[in-house]
Amino acid sequence: MTTSSQWTALQVMQDAPVIPVIVLNEVAHAVPMARALVAGGVRMLEVTLRTPQALACIEAIARAVPQAVVGAGTVRSKADVQAASMAGAKFAVSPGYTNAVGQACRDAGLALLPGVATGSEIMMAAEAGFTELKFFPAMQAGGPAMLKAWSGPFFDVKFCPTGGVTLQNAPDFLALPNVVCVGGSWIVPADAMVRGEWDKIMQLAKDTQALRK
Repeated sequence: MTTSSQWTALQVMQDAPVIPVIVLNEVAHAVPMARALVAGGVRMLEVTLRTPQALACIEAIARAVPQAVVGAGTVRSKADVQAASMAGAKFAVSPGYTNAVGQACRDAGLALLPGVATGSEIMMAAEAGFTELKFFPAMQAGGPAMLKAWSGPFFDVKFCPTGGVTLQNAPDFLALPNVVCVGGSWIVPADAMVRGEWDKIMQLAKDTQALRK
């Protein structure tokens, strides 16, 4: 079995059809939420660095839910990478790409899914050795039609579209040969976390398995 330190970006993408995009406001929600997702067959968990509690949530999941592979989302700087790695993250997802973030992830041993929205950004990331990319914001940047157009010039690049992706439109993305998985927040609705509806989150995770190619 792959150990936590050996995950590549492609392996992170291939593990399940959907990587949940998670916004946590309460550390107390982190562990039960992670356990519910793992029970539903989703173990690659992107905890976004959008709240003051995010790093503590990553640390809690890494410590208490060894079956999960927790990553950090909304990574925008070298400092973000270092903090996420210290908290126990095993992969990083960024809304865009910079060489500083790419190098920081290499130095920290974190797999990186850099965000891209244009052909030039794909070329910049690929030039630095990153060919597994997050297409963001997916719907606003052209949706499945854009990815289909990119499959010609960027035939060797794989994507995880995120941003506006839902259970309803995910199949349109996953039908494309250059899409490995999608990123979505619908699996972890904020109201379900507030109410502690962990069974609902587990079921939403199970429902995504029907999307598997």
